[in-house]
Amino acid sequence: MNALHALAALIALALAIYLTLALLKPEWFE
Repeated sequence: MNALHALAALIALALAIYLTLALLKPEWFE
């Protein structure tokens, strides 16, 4: 795995966590 793939995986993971939190805790994002 090169640096670009690692960075892409990290961004995808962060987006997945963000979307999950936004669905579970929408009051946090007001």
